[in-house]
Amino acid sequence: MRLTTHKKRNSGLHLALVLLLAFAGQASAVVDGVTDPGNTFNLTARAGIINTPDGDSFLVWGYAINNNPMQYPGPTLIVNQGATVTVTLTSALTAGTAPVPVSIVFPGQQGVSATGGSAGLLTQESTGVTDTVTYTFTANNPGTYLYQSGTQQQLQTEMGLVGTIIVRPAVANQAYNHPDTAFDHEYLFLLTEMDPMIHYKVGAARSLAALAAIDNTKYHPVLWFINGRNAPDTMAPAYAGWLPHQPYNSLPRVHPGDTALLRFVNAGRDLHPFHTHGNHFRLIARDGRMLSSAPGAGVDLSIEDFTLKAVPGASFDALWHWTGEKLGWDIFGANDDLSPEDPFYNHTCVDGSGDGYDDTTREYCADHGKPFPVVLPSLTDLTFGGFYSGSPFLGAFASLPPGEGGLNLNGGLFFMWHSHTEKEIINNDIFPGGMMTMMIVEPPGVPIP
Repeated sequence: MRLTTHKKRNSGLHLALVLLLAFAGQASAVVDGVTDPGNTFNLTARAGIINTPDGDSFLVWGYAINNNPMQYPGPTLIVNQGATVTVTLTSALTAGTAPVPVSIVFPGQQGVSATGGSAGLLTQESTGVTDTVTYTFTANNPGTYLYQSGTQQQLQTEMGLVGTIIVRPAVANQAYNHPDTAFDHEYLFLLTEMDPMIHYKVGAARSLAALAAIDNTKYHPVLWFINGRNAPDTMAPAYAGWLPHQPYNSLPRVHPGDTALLRFVNAGRDLHPFHTHGNHFRLIARDGRMLSSAPGAGVDLSIEDFTLKAVPGASFDALWHWTGEKLGWDIFGANDDLSPEDPFYNHTCVDGSGDGYDDTTREYCADHGKPFPVVLPSLTDLTFGGFYSGSPFLGAFASLPPGEGGLNLNGGLFFMWHSHTEKEIINNDIFPGGMMTMMIVEPPGVPIP
């Protein structure tokens, strides 16, 4: 059921609802996806309808796992390094009564073989519901990978036939086979864009010839997605009931000192410069290959940056963490800034390990006890965002006028993460939207499952 039947949703109300639901459902700190003990995945290409936060909806094609609904993007397939992976594909797509041929290509995977189906231009294709093709490969290298249709790619990837494969190394909580790639939480950011006019034309096509005649040279996207959703739906719970074909969310959360692994995949045709507020990230891998000069050297070729230049068809792995180091003030608040009921009133900084950070809270001890460097204006002189807790300090709350705030349930610090191309953070010219979400630094003790 839709939140509203109005053509344009109220952005503020909608954002409040999705954030409250996201916290109620606890955003996952492990990438959502599917695993199988035998590493066999049965996919069917089907049509479905997705919703956008501006109140619109339109036709997409997507891969469905087993008998589940199709989804955009396709299911994230999660396997272990060295596994022999089998993917079967059946096309249930039609143009009028004509079956639409569909296939899958697996960039970055070596030795892919295909049986069954029918020979296409680039790969074996399923040409209908009675024609199944089976792909097999060995996942030799850990990393983050794209999979997509290899048939009429310009049209079929635009329509939504894309997905992610994650290959895990033997050591848990590492992206690759080196401790330099260790992480506490991981998040997927599959980036795409869409031109609804192409989707309308596909819906009207009644033959394969009509599909082939669709002019992709006049491509003009007006919608931009992270994991198949536009903001603010990016922050709604995973598997939200009102988004039946868009199961994956994008709401990264960490504690101070935690390391988040960010898995980026650009499955679109445009470059998307993705910006992480709050701190730089360290790019450690590209296209499933660690940025290393030699075996055992770790990520010695890694790059620190503040905006990822995500080129089409590529995948990237990056590490991000936040401690508030060298801000020049106590992130939990000096006593003069707090009230006795605040959870970190009279807290101390204990650096038993000698690394410069509190052993428990990961506060940067050199800034412990330093007061906030400015005097906040009176409440009558402020405009409040929904994420403001009334206090600039982590885990603290203060008085707000009636009806203000309410989206920051734990006193966290919010950082907007978004495309640095301004037109990509709207939904059909409505802001906020598009390729945007929030990173939340949560106080110590708040569970991040």
